[in-house]
Amino acid sequence: MNTQTQASETQEPQILPSFVAGKWWRPEDPQKIADVRNATTGELVARVSTDGIDTAGAVDHGRTVGQAALGQLRIHDRALILKQLAQYLGEHKEELYEISYATGATAKDHLIDIDGGIGTLFTFSSKGRRELPNANVIVDGAVEQLSRDGSFLGEHIYTRLSGVAVQINAFNFPVWGMLEKFAPAFIAGVPTIVKPATPTGYVTEACVRLMLDSGLLPEGSLQLISGAARDLLDHLDARDHVAFTGSAATAQSLRAHTNVQEKGVRFTAETDSLNAAIMAPDVTEDSPEFEAFVKSVVLEITAKAGQKCTAIRRVIVPQSLKPAVIGALRERVAQRAVVGNPRDSATTVGPLASDDQHFEVLRSVRTLIDAGATVELGGPEELASLPDQGAFFPVTVLSFDNARTPAVHELEAFGPVTSVLGYSGDIADAVEIAALGGGSLVATVCTHSPELAAQFASGIGAYHGRVLFLDRDDAKTSTGHGSPVPHLVHGGPGRAGGGEELGGVRAVKHYMQRTAVQGSPDLLTGITGKWHWGATANTVTREDVENGTGEHPFRKSLQTLRIGDQFVSDLRTVSLEDILEFAEKTGDTFYAHTDEEAAMANPFFPRRVAHGYLLVSWAAGLFVEPAPGPVLANYGLENLRFITPVTYDDAIRVTLTAKKITPRVTDEYGEVAWDARLTNQKDEIVATYDVLTLVAKRWPVADSGADQDVA
Repeated sequence: MNTQTQASETQEPQILPSFVAGKWWRPEDPQKIADVRNATTGELVARVSTDGIDTAGAVDHGRTVGQAALGQLRIHDRALILKQLAQYLGEHKEELYEISYATGATAKDHLIDIDGGIGTLFTFSSKGRRELPNANVIVDGAVEQLSRDGSFLGEHIYTRLSGVAVQINAFNFPVWGMLEKFAPAFIAGVPTIVKPATPTGYVTEACVRLMLDSGLLPEGSLQLISGAARDLLDHLDARDHVAFTGSAATAQSLRAHTNVQEKGVRFTAETDSLNAAIMAPDVTEDSPEFEAFVKSVVLEITAKAGQKCTAIRRVIVPQSLKPAVIGALRERVAQRAVVGNPRDSATTVGPLASDDQHFEVLRSVRTLIDAGATVELGGPEELASLPDQGAFFPVTVLSFDNARTPAVHELEAFGPVTSVLGYSGDIADAVEIAALGGGSLVATVCTHSPELAAQFASGIGAYHGRVLFLDRDDAKTSTGHGSPVPHLVHGGPGRAGGGEELGGVRAVKHYMQRTAVQGSPDLLTGITGKWHWGATANTVTREDVENGTGEHPFRKSLQTLRIGDQFVSDLRTVSLEDILEFAEKTGDTFYAHTDEEAAMANPFFPRRVAHGYLLVSWAAGLFVEPAPGPVLANYGLENLRFITPVTYDDAIRVTLTAKKITPRVTDEYGEVAWDARLTNQKDEIVATYDVLTLVAKRWPVADSGADQDVA
């Protein structure tokens, strides 16, 4: 670790370094220096300056060196690196804990920021390898037929952006805030430039140093600017992406930048958010939901000292329960909230991140009081009871007689502060009050009624990026109001910034361009790596296999199997006895298979017809190669559609084509999707579906090398 970046009682810290263009850098003769102090003790932790930093060089390095290095890898390769990186950081997280104490974070706060960030890497690694192709092109949606004969098709693809991903992060999550943006950009194949907030940037620097020391990252894939980067956007254009977390005012100024406006720089923002917790009218003081609601509110205003963009700022409850809720909050805070030194194991609420933040929270609370708030707990008068040193602020609960007081819906006190508001008990009233926030990241609705949940979802959904529905059944297992999970989107409309992050593979696609492509089946197959019906196929029949002039695709390992390898079966005739026997043995005696008169009265059937699943079962028998071979297992069917009914005396054949091949980077096999098409004796399409199999990379498996892969 770079001990020069840590607080020292005997030696003034050096300037916090940046990592640009492949090397660590500090200004030689800085004129503007910001001092960063320990939030608890006031001691100097770091000195920050970027005087003379070459931001243009950093952007160019990412676009050239970083792009080239990441482009040599496929999506699964990059996703696997994320897993290895998460494991490495997990082995060194205690070092990050130690540094993070200076930000005011408690031991539990470390779990939110540091462990949460590491967990996000694991999740994106897993989803990238399970849900995305082992390629650099992602197909989006189904093929569109643009010509009658199938010679001209259209579909959508995603390809990676050719620039850099710039992330400008807030002070409250110096690790998670970085990793939740870095992970999807890295999987997409776009190099990242991190610009953390100055008050806690020394924690980000320590994490970046660990990431680089791991030796896992391709050159140029990660750079760090420790301090101001005022001209960074001057060097960006339509190739690049900016993800911002911070104040709405700063987001607005960045959106107004010439390059964002005129050169098409992609820009997404997550900003101020007056999130709400709403108690539905079915909740009573004696119901389990009441206790779960109070626990959630207290947790969200004490974790990270309330310095969370997802913290609950407005507690909206039925007017009749407002006194009871306030009383329960007082009691819960008295039991659970201990303000003090974050290194003390008894502490649950550390200081705010800086004196500046302390000033802003105090100013905001006083403004809310002037606007009509009643202090129910904490508040400015309690400051005298807290330690003299450090940016400590008491857990504060305010209430408003008028729930529509503008200030409570416009001003965020970014600390351990919340306001209780009463509504009439009518859902429309609660929805209207929640909407006064102008758009939020998240809301919690506490109810045990599915009907009320549906009403709230339709009422507040348009104003929120995420809604947690809390009741007795999920209270213990819920990840919580204030915890964005990498599987689900994080962001919100209006005041919350109008951006979107996370959300599984959706986040990866934010760093890619969706393009509509049109062309022949052969050309689209070449572009996507996925076989399209009508494209060139290497066709063999059962006769070819038996006389040795062709090899069945099921006899090919991933070494030799290619997209377009195809097997066409012989015809098999369906008899009435086959249909009736299948009905008897399966118990599926639906009238279309067993009652001639009723079947003929149905507009879809000519007479009794074969079961669709009988045809699918026969199809497997028609194409399967039964001897042991590279096909290790069949693990499912997808997109099964029955199109033309098959009656007795009809015949069917199956055409099976290797459609998509996805080698697994950590296993000695891969996934193969086969296009299966059943046709009758008239060449009419009977059914279509995909057969999913696991196929060995080499055969026999025992001869394969553990370190070898198949392109």
